[in-house]
Amino acid sequence: MTQRIKIDQGGLGFGLWTVGWLFTIGFLDLSFWRGLLGLFVWPYFLGVRIAELIGS
Repeated sequence: MTQRIKIDQGGLGFGLWTVGWLFTIGFLDLSFWRGLLGLFVWPYFLGVRIAELIGS
């Protein structure tokens, strides 16, 4: 009897992360090095910018 194993990688999370990172670079007009740093902290960059926009 042969067992079948289904492997599902669930790439949606990585895709959303990539879209968020690319959006951040474009929206905030980040330089190359800040964009590279944004690989790890893009939510921080967005939070700072949104706080500036709403005046907090």
